[in-house]
Amino acid sequence: MEFISGVKKKETFEISELFELEEGTSVKVNGAIHTIRDMGDVAFVVLRKREGLLQCVFEEGLTNFSLKDIKEASTLEVEGIVKREDRAPNGVELRLREIKVLSEPAEAMPIPIAKWKLSTSLETKLNLRPISLRNIRERAIFKLQEGVVRGFRDFLYQEGFTEVRTPKIGAKGAEGGSNIFKLDYFGKKAVLAQSPQFYKQTMVGVFDRVFEAAPVFRAEKHNTKRHLNEYTSLDFEMAYIQSFEDIMAMETGFLQYTMKLLEREYAKELKILGATLPKTDEIPQVRFDDAKRLVSEKYNRDIRNPYDLEPEEEVLISRYFKEEYDADFVFVTHYPSKKRPFYAMDDPKDPTFTLSFDLLFKGMEITTGGQRIHDYQTLLEKIEKRDMSNEGMESYLMIFKHGMPPHGGLGIGLERLTMKLLDEENVRETTLFPRDLSRLEP
Repeated sequence: MEFISGVKKKETFEISELFELEEGTSVKVNGAIHTIRDMGDVAFVVLRKREGLLQCVFEEGLTNFSLKDIKEASTLEVEGIVKREDRAPNGVELRLREIKVLSEPAEAMPIPIAKWKLSTSLETKLNLRPISLRNIRERAIFKLQEGVVRGFRDFLYQEGFTEVRTPKIGAKGAEGGSNIFKLDYFGKKAVLAQSPQFYKQTMVGVFDRVFEAAPVFRAEKHNTKRHLNEYTSLDFEMAYIQSFEDIMAMETGFLQYTMKLLEREYAKELKILGATLPKTDEIPQVRFDDAKRLVSEKYNRDIRNPYDLEPEEEVLISRYFKEEYDADFVFVTHYPSKKRPFYAMDDPKDPTFTLSFDLLFKGMEITTGGQRIHDYQTLLEKIEKRDMSNEGMESYLMIFKHGMPPHGGLGIGLERLTMKLLDEENVRETTLFPRDLSRLEP
């Protein structure tokens, strides 16, 4: 009888582990051939590993293998001698002695992934996504994105939040409107979740503070650089708040924590991507109507839509606060009730506005949040005022019927946040496998 007793000790080494060894030590390493640079008697076989690139030196007569028998994209297990080399990627290299081929590609690479920055079009990169992601810069984008999600999780755990998993198939959309993907669910009408809103509010009545990082779906027929039909939403909801400013303060804390995490543990990716982290020590807030007026006066722009912000206005508001306060982020508060979901709490001082906000970052909305209605009767009145039907909302209304604390929350678009962190022009650049009007594959 054999038993598995835990993680096996590896015979092969990772790049960071090589620095713990003395020069001259013989080790085994595995990886994929990123590129081969043949210089004649000497060749550089660069392996791609999870931590980056490892330069291996092939020397004719010393390496027990023929260079002709290996090619780009093959995976290898090699044995060699550790040597410090400042000119090598990551400052260390292997002098090859043995090579074992683990697998070989069936075809040549369709794009030159070894180039520092892929010069192909975005469409080509997305069509060949499984290959283009092997490029070091492309890969760094999503390693950095990992850091954002990690910061979100770690910070909220630290603040007493519980992580939850909510369903993505439901009977009714959380926000109404026409931007809902409808599907047949064993003969019943169902929809893909626009948001985990109803469920995270439900769970506030259980755990007080909850969060989720998960996909949401919007059937919007947009074909812009900022819209996706499936994206990752970083959501949290918190109870016993004094005002919606508690939510903005929590998001500010998340951003501060995450930027420090990225600076500390993702410095390599930041360097590869040439990214400069934004300021998060203080974030200004401005009322929706004041924001419109300020940019209208400063930039001589007419206010065309009194109920929402146009993309150009978001850019100008961010520009205004950068110029006036050197701020990279700005909270825009008190959005008109007409443009907010039915569950948004109206401002008691003026019910035409809500106790809600958006967070703008470098000219783009990356967060929507606010305080929710927690009183059952007030919620029914708001639903009736909007000529909405209660049908399909019985489970949602049940939580308020049996008592709920003052609460609120937000949703952050992960891909948009990453896009603006890296100053990319298109949100598809920071989406692993984008889903938009025309793309369902790969």
